[in-house]
Amino acid sequence: MDSNISRAEHDEFSRRIEEENKRQDKCILLLEENTKRVESLNTSIEKLALNMESMLKEQLTQGKRLEVLENRDGEMWRKITAYITTTIVGIIIGLIFTQLGIS
Repeated sequence: MDSNISRAEHDEFSRRIEEENKRQDKCILLLEENTKRVESLNTSIEKLALNMESMLKEQLTQGKRLEVLENRDGEMWRKITAYITTTIVGIIIGLIFTQLGIS
């Protein structure tokens, strides 16, 4: 039934338990360090995401400003073309009226 173990067996068992505890303590420390690294990485990723969102908003704003600047030259060109066309049409109509004798 129950057999008693010797002191040497007990000491050996106790030593192995202590070694296992030390090994598990090292594993726990490594896991804690890894958890801290992951938390730090998550924080960095959140900051990066916020910075990227801010950059996107700035790019959209700059894109709108650039479009306005690009259209300004096009609008000026269209105005100049309209003025020149109006002037030429006016001259032609004036010449036609002059040829018809209408003053």
